[in-house]
Amino acid sequence: MQTSQGNNGLIKDHDLDRVYLEHYDALYRYAYTMLNDDMLAEEMVHQVFLKILEKGGLLAIHTSLKAYLYRSVNNECLNYLKHQKVKNAFTLFNAGTTGRQTETPAATLQLRELEQQLRKAINGLPEQCRTIFQLSRFEELKYAEIATQLNLSVKTVETQMSRALKKLRTQLADYLPLILWLLMNVNIRL
Repeated sequence: MQTSQGNNGLIKDHDLDRVYLEHYDALYRYAYTMLNDDMLAEEMVHQVFLKILEKGGLLAIHTSLKAYLYRSVNNECLNYLKHQKVKNAFTLFNAGTTGRQTETPAATLQLRELEQQLRKAINGLPEQCRTIFQLSRFEELKYAEIATQLNLSVKTVETQMSRALKKLRTQLADYLPLILWLLMNVNIRL
């Protein structure tokens, strides 16, 4: 495996197992310091290794493997925290608009369109993928809980979630400005 600056590294399956066993505990502890949650820390480390697996072990490593893994876990944790912030802002927005008229008819129309497109994108996922996504995001179950409930391996759940998120990002990319507009309006009201 090459890890020198500017070269691509290739981790084969048996090497990935060794790298996982060698670095898991330290990466887990690092993620835990950022999230203060056992299951989330475990999930973030698993996500990093799942992404390496999905890339076929082909990595663009510009430092050391250890630094790459720590940076990847750091990024996973930060992305999770950002997602939680967006989710909380949307919850606040939704709570603020429930039971009263939205300020303008255009805002009401945009919100309905966003909800419709989100439902359409989720319903367009393959059945198992959709079920796993809904259990994770709407019922807030951990990957291990989903795996147990559906009698699947955690790896299968991780793979299906990754596929669901990729498809949703692609299908909802055109609505990013609307989502940002909604979030900005929530911040103005706070």
